[in-house]
Amino acid sequence: MAALITALAPAEARALLPQLLALLHDAVAAGAAVGFLPPLPAAEGQHYWQSVVEAVEAGHRVLLVAREPGTAELLGTVQLDLATRPNARLRAEVSKLLVHTRARRQGLARQLLLALEDHARALGRSTLVLDTRHGDGAELLYQGLGYQFVGAIPAYFINSDGQPHATAVYYKLLAG
Repeated sequence: MAALITALAPAEARALLPQLLALLHDAVAAGAAVGFLPPLPAAEGQHYWQSVVEAVEAGHRVLLVAREPGTAELLGTVQLDLATRPNARLRAEVSKLLVHTRARRQGLARQLLLALEDHARALGRSTLVLDTRHGDGAELLYQGLGYQFVGAIPAYFINSDGQPHATAVYYKLLAG
């Protein structure tokens, strides 16, 4: 599927808050390790997305969304958290890659990440970092796009089954 991927301005993000919240609910319900446990309380999700909009307004984050061309319905999203310290402005963190369950296994996550890398380059960011649940299929996606495995941190977060789980840390140096 070739999706239409755009970076959202704060006003656009605010207008799409219901769809962004629905996307997060879908991901959490499907077991995604994105910082929340099911069932996701609506207020918690709303608070999270409001903080994302505020970070976009402050210029500290880029929020990309993917839509099927010709529709307004969101199929996926990913964020680029920009390091703001003077000595760190060459790096950014990839976060909250979410693809709706009905749109998975169609190359959308890959398209989102490639678009995110283009935005990072345009912003002068040459080093990307991310973490993901160790052992997830997402690791194959990141490796396939050239992200390098740094290591795994055991007992890093609580999984949806209530047990501690490891996270895998990756980085990618972007070519100019």
